[in-house]
Amino acid sequence: MNLNRKLSRCLLVAAGLLASVAAWAGLPNVVILATGGTIAGAGAEATNSATYQAAKVPVDKLIAGVPELAKVASVRGEQVFQIASESLANEQLLALAKRVAALSKQGDVDGIVVTHGTDTLEETAYFLNLVVHSDKPIVVVGSMRPGTAMSADGMLNLFNAVSVAASQDARGKGVLVAMNDELNSGRDVAKMINIKTEAFKSPWGPLGMVVEGKNYWFRLPAKRHTVNSEFDIDKIASLPLVEIAYGQGNANDTAYRAFADKGAKAIIHAGTGNGSVSNRVVPALRELRGKGVQIIRSSHVNAGGFVVRNAEQPDDKYDWIVAHDLNPQKARILAAVALTKTSDSKELQRIFWEY
Repeated sequence: MNLNRKLSRCLLVAAGLLASVAAWAGLPNVVILATGGTIAGAGAEATNSATYQAAKVPVDKLIAGVPELAKVASVRGEQVFQIASESLANEQLLALAKRVAALSKQGDVDGIVVTHGTDTLEETAYFLNLVVHSDKPIVVVGSMRPGTAMSADGMLNLFNAVSVAASQDARGKGVLVAMNDELNSGRDVAKMINIKTEAFKSPWGPLGMVVEGKNYWFRLPAKRHTVNSEFDIDKIASLPLVEIAYGQGNANDTAYRAFADKGAKAIIHAGTGNGSVSNRVVPALRELRGKGVQIIRSSHVNAGGFVVRNAEQPDDKYDWIVAHDLNPQKARILAAVALTKTSDSKELQRIFWEY
């Protein structure tokens, strides 16, 4: 135990020295906000790539474990949370976004990295993309294997994320996700598989790649984000309750009614195919909409569900909203943010088209 404590102290001293050297060299200043997750996880054995405990390693140890960071940026860390991301709630989401926004306004901060568990990483990245008004690089990163595992991916992912956050050519591109050498838009990216390092993909392809610390860009995000967003985290004190109900072959209306009874302001229908709704569910959704609950049709198709308005269901007639190409969990994020400004269904549909 004493040896472990001494090693920890040495790592912290090393991290401080590396940051001092980087600052002296005039490198960009990058702040790492740590929230826990697999990238901060540890397993009992090196063969444990899927069996481990998340959110164990503090941010200073993460930084000290990648000494190469000092070559690309002057890095400092803040431990915002230390949790597995499936337990991250709206309250943490708001607190994190407010801290990112505050740091982005500081003249001595050039970029921000958020280390995050992968289970809800895509939701947090999209939320930051919607509510933080900054053109500075904001990069969300995680890992699919804990640092104790053979072929752990966290070190390189973190190096790439810091390298991107420190780069001028990443400015103005919205919140980015750096995983498996790819740079994806926080708006588009989703976790497609849970046991491979190439877990995160965008149905429309990555924005670019990172190769040996250099960014290569292929396309730009088309939807509104960050500095062009009408939403501002500094003006959001809380998020309304938005729930997701899953569509399937034997679906009934139980979940939808239960969510409404618990106070949901909107329900995302995670439908099959083109956001299809079972004929056993339609009457309940029409009834709930008549009571003021927003009904938003999304698709749970894994690699690019795309919901066309007035196809499958007469959305105009029922006053429902379609989520466009957003998966159910991202539709929940946008609905919650949008409802802080309006409850008009036409305005909400505009927002879903634009973001």
